[in-house]
Amino acid sequence: MMFAVGHLALGYILAKTTSQALRVKMSLPLIFLLSVLPDIDLFIPALVHRGPLHSIIIITLAFVPFFLYYRKQAAPPYVAIMQHSLIGDFLSGGIQLLWPLSYGFYGLNLQLGGLISMSFELISVIVALVILFVTRDMSKLLQSKKENLLLIVPEGAIAGSIFLSWGYALSVELFVAHLVFFVVFGVGILASVRDVVFSWFRRLLRRS
Repeated sequence: MMFAVGHLALGYILAKTTSQALRVKMSLPLIFLLSVLPDIDLFIPALVHRGPLHSIIIITLAFVPFFLYYRKQAAPPYVAIMQHSLIGDFLSGGIQLLWPLSYGFYGLNLQLGGLISMSFELISVIVALVILFVTRDMSKLLQSKKENLLLIVPEGAIAGSIFLSWGYALSVELFVAHLVFFVVFGVGILASVRDVVFSWFRRLLRRS
């Protein structure tokens, strides 16, 4: 499978490109959350990792209501989550791509941490960071916004990726890349939590 930072970077790049092509707005925290969401199957004992939640059939069916309601605005989130299976994990590991029509695992099985896999992830990260700075999306992630609390999920994915891969296949370059995203998301989360707590205390004092 691809490391968390690779999914996050690729999900952002493709979602941003889609949003600009369709001229629709997108929620950055939601995009980053969806980019790693399929890996929630790691915490569901009844599910096989890279199984049903990585199926492009299941993902597409789940997004049908959103396309019907939000129409083209649902495209960036759809692209963000779909890249996880179609690109990230397909390249670097087998997935049940067509579940439930097929229980077979499909993928190129590139070596995790290998030269090709690592180079692809690093290039994706660099491109994503450049776009974040050029479009000023980086500043949005650092601001205090309630929606930035969604970054808790990708923040956890980054921490898990570092912990599970440390000393195995995580290169120094990829570790630094993870650290950059971890710090950025962390700042946004802490700022948002701080304001939510302060707002709660203010309301509490007004009632007393």
